[in-house]
Amino acid sequence: MVTFKNGRLRGSVAVPGDKSVSHRALICAACCNEPLRISNLNPGLDVAATREALLALGLRIERFADETVVHPGALSTPAATLECMNSGSTARMLLGACAGAGVAARFDGDESLRRRPMEPVAAQLRAFGAKIETAAGRLPLQLEARDRVETRRFILLGPSAQVKSALLFAGLFAGVAVRIEGDCFSRDHTERLLHYLGAAIVWDGRAIALGPGRLRSRDVQVAGDFSSAAFFLTAAAVTPGSRVIVQNVGVNPTRTGLLDALERMGAAIELRNERTVAGEPVADVAVEHHALAGITVDRDLALRAIDEIPLLAVAAAFARGETTISGIEALRTKESDRVAAIERLLDAVGVAVRTQRRAIVIEGGEPGAKGGTIDTEGDHRIAMSAAVLACAAGPLAVDSAASADVSFPGFRPALEGLQRA
Repeated sequence: MVTFKNGRLRGSVAVPGDKSVSHRALICAACCNEPLRISNLNPGLDVAATREALLALGLRIERFADETVVHPGALSTPAATLECMNSGSTARMLLGACAGAGVAARFDGDESLRRRPMEPVAAQLRAFGAKIETAAGRLPLQLEARDRVETRRFILLGPSAQVKSALLFAGLFAGVAVRIEGDCFSRDHTERLLHYLGAAIVWDGRAIALGPGRLRSRDVQVAGDFSSAAFFLTAAAVTPGSRVIVQNVGVNPTRTGLLDALERMGAAIELRNERTVAGEPVADVAVEHHALAGITVDRDLALRAIDEIPLLAVAAAFARGETTISGIEALRTKESDRVAAIERLLDAVGVAVRTQRRAIVIEGGEPGAKGGTIDTEGDHRIAMSAAVLACAAGPLAVDSAASADVSFPGFRPALEGLQRA
């Protein structure tokens, strides 16, 4: 058990490299014309799962103090199961890469990942020509070497950056052109990175066309992870007396729905030193506490804040009036049922939540810790969201904070450092 303390946040902080970009940089490196140098690779367990899986697939990866160097090469059938641990990104995107490369592989993960759906990506890759058997639509799954590429044009049934990326990687590793339609402005990290590395790719938020060809090696500096920065930004927004700057943060507009929502609620937010790094928009993000008011969050905004919905719910708890958040269905199948987790979080501070089929409604007020221990179900984002809630609502205990290492090793010391400043 770990107890997070209350207290204002002051000062500047840096966060680990973006987890989403880190996965993609490692995978893209296999198709480069020369070794790819990656700096500020995310140090968490999820990205480690992708790195270890690529090693098992035959790539050579060197790790130095300040960079990771991936040597390109053909993927080969691994001798053992690819263990994806808790990383859905690893399982889904590498499934696409392996399907395109024509290798056979068995994919598995931990208990939590085994509960998450794999059929949406498997079904699309079967149309591509892959032979995939799942365990009732989930892990473990077996991929057999394909005979030939079949469908090269796909229609997404729902917005999913991971499914979209799996199809792009299938085309990239197979050396064939693919076209994907039906996107709804989901995360475009794969498209941006492929373009930065010289791919023949065009996209407009609704459709993507990728031509064949090897990638051109260019150093990749991974920007700070917005989802990690979001914990400090939200804590500063809700905690009186707080003023925080998070440095070198990726501010890709497909990811920053939380910032848009917080600004609409009345938060004082400023982007400084805006620039582009390895194809991604980057800035220093400053947030100062300000009184918040409830808002309505539609599905499109929720999609751009999908990993930050628990934090948006925390902000809503301190906002005057009612906040409605739509588009929550996908939260049921994350590392935990995050809708239920939000209910537990806000119940611990006396805030009322009404759950509807596709939305949650939060009645803001003056949250105050009631004691007891919050069950995080091993979900890193829920544990860290509890820490944010504690900053303004009073000390909160969670069953474990170790899950933060999935994406943000060192989260707790960084938070406590801002509280001491």
